[in-house]
Amino acid sequence: QETALRSANSGNQERSGCAVVQRRYKEQSVEKLGIIGGMGPAATARLFSRVVDFTDAACDQDHLDVTVLNRPSVPDRTAYLLARPGAHPFAPMLQDMARTLEEMGCAVLAMPCNTAHAALGEIESVLSSARLIDMPYEAAAFACSLGCARVGLLATDGTVQTGIYQRTFEGSGVELLTPDNTEDQSAVMDIIYNGVKAGDLTHDASAFRAACGHLLARGAEVLILGCTELPIAFVDYGFDEVTIDPTQILAEAALRAVGMKVKER
Repeated sequence: QETALRSANSGNQERSGCAVVQRRYKEQSVEKLGIIGGMGPAATARLFSRVVDFTDAACDQDHLDVTVLNRPSVPDRTAYLLARPGAHPFAPMLQDMARTLEEMGCAVLAMPCNTAHAALGEIESVLSSARLIDMPYEAAAFACSLGCARVGLLATDGTVQTGIYQRTFEGSGVELLTPDNTEDQSAVMDIIYNGVKAGDLTHDASAFRAACGHLLARGAEVLILGCTELPIAFVDYGFDEVTIDPTQILAEAALRAVGMKVKER
């Protein structure tokens, strides 16, 4: 009986503590986060997971309100940007998702797809007041803060050829390296599409490993995982090179943007 009473009292104290946290949360004018997702689904899930992991929370009520629109039907971004036969424009669907999230009360939007940021301006143009975080900019700013002289970029053909990261690094004093031969860039695309997106945990990652090694041999001090499937690939296939993870940086930037405290790590 005494044990049961202690347990009940402990539960009452926990609920009371959470109630205090909930009141504090409501008083803080924290904004709501919206995630433009589906590109791909695993990358979207990973961003949401990182938002939860990095939130300085004591209980459920101390977490952030997040609305996720996961639409894998968004047309392939690289195919459209490189004008491949049969490709469809992807920006209209992303604009629709952004408008929907804004109408649902999301003041800050995050989009876990680097290549889709080629249409950043088009997406922002349909928003009335919501802010869309610039993922490549946040990643580049973090890279610059490390004091590196040279970084390597691993990304889709669409991201590399449209210069999304190249423009972001202009004037920064940091040299951005990309794969300098078609074999290495093809290996990056292969691990993204035939490895992670296909859900093939047994995929041969040796060519991708070589591509990473070539960038490091050219002087890259760190590798930017400029496709949201690549952090997943590094876990699934056991890579241990020093990297910058834009998905993680986006999660932290999103928390700061809505007014939440990022957990110290």
